[in-house]
Amino acid sequence: MKRREFITLLGAAVTWPLAARAQQPAPVVGFMHSGTPGPYLTRMANAFSEGLKAAGYVEGRNVTIEYRWAEDHYDRLPALAAELVARRVAVIFAPGGPGPARAAMAVTTSVPIVFVSASDPVGAGLVASLNRPGGNVTGASMMSSTLEAKRLELLHELMPKASTLAVLINPNYPDAKMQTQDVRDAAVHLGVKLVLLTASTEHEIEPAFAALAQQGAGGLLVVQDPIFVNYRERFATLAAANAIPVVYSQRDYVSAGGLISYGPDFADGYRQAASYVSRILKGEKPADLPVVQPTKFNLVINLKTAKTLGIAVPQTLQVAADEVIE
Repeated sequence: MKRREFITLLGAAVTWPLAARAQQPAPVVGFMHSGTPGPYLTRMANAFSEGLKAAGYVEGRNVTIEYRWAEDHYDRLPALAAELVARRVAVIFAPGGPGPARAAMAVTTSVPIVFVSASDPVGAGLVASLNRPGGNVTGASMMSSTLEAKRLELLHELMPKASTLAVLINPNYPDAKMQTQDVRDAAVHLGVKLVLLTASTEHEIEPAFAALAQQGAGGLLVVQDPIFVNYRERFATLAAANAIPVVYSQRDYVSAGGLISYGPDFADGYRQAASYVSRILKGEKPADLPVVQPTKFNLVINLKTAKTLGIAVPQTLQVAADEVIE
């Protein structure tokens, strides 16, 4: 064989596999959330994209993301999960409470699932343990649903003379029973009467505030729920109209005019989950990736809202706050 022919064949042998690799389709990540797209979830989705980008995956370039939204209807999640499995996604990213991950687990034991949930993932049945998840599931546990008792204590500290406090719970939220028991136990410990209110849609929020006034509650706790946060402006408006102090689970409520929030930064959870998705795309297994948890919970107070409500926030709370909006 002539030298020139050999070099030509060698070049073909080298460039052919490179070209084949270049033509391989980008992996597809399924993004399944229980909520409705809006400004808040856009911010969360952007945090997820930022996490992927930091790990070398850019949407539209070397990774494709298939979005599915349950639009506040938890009963739609199983069908959405089945769609993503049929689409042969490489990973299912399942934020928005334990519901999306549970729905995905019900239809696949092979496709990796990465969750972001406020629930206790062990108690919710998502993983066997935090350090060794086992199976095809891991993710970020924001632990926010376990903080309802602490939030009720903050409400009591804010309104120490109130003998009756109220809590608003979405009965369709997978952790609703646990949340209810936690706040009931906390109310007994604090020695206050507790009024349980429910809402599962935006239209049920205003009647809940009306019931709150009728019961003579001196303050309201809005528990952790991925659906409630979409209506944070509505909560702020109704709280102002009823002159009622409200404690929330996330800073987003306070940014929208709410009074006080206590909880983790969910955007950080989405970024951490994105790093796990990228590691799985590169070959790691969910069973070997410990569930990540927040290391900090932020107390945020809106003094401008307090002034509007005519409430004097105790100095002890102001000093303890991580952020004060004036």
